This record gives sequence, C-alpha cells and structure tokens, in this order.
Amino acid sequence: MKEIEVFIDTEEIAEFFFQELIKRGYAPNEEEVEEIADITFDYLIAKSIIE
Repeated sequence: MKEIEVFIDTEEIAEFFFQELIKRGYAPNEEEVEEIADITFDYLIAKSIIE
C-alpha cells in the first residue's frame, strides 16, 4: 500500500461543519463546532486513517 502525506486542519474542519450545520438549519456556536472538529480528528486517528 502506498503511503501519502495528509495534512489535517481542525480549523478548516470546524469551518466546514459550521457551514454545513447552518445549511441544515442548526445554529452552532464557535465552541461547539471546534469540539466537533476535535472529535472528528480523534475519530480519524482511532480508525487509523491518520497517525
């Protein structure tokens, strides 16, 4: 299997979730989307998608 280098930016993840939640009718605050971004980052590590 070929290894690739991936850069994960939790601020970018937070912005993505913020925009997507707004589109779906939710009104998250900054702290909430930052927590979601951190959870997503932890999930990627747990699934060995990133190290």
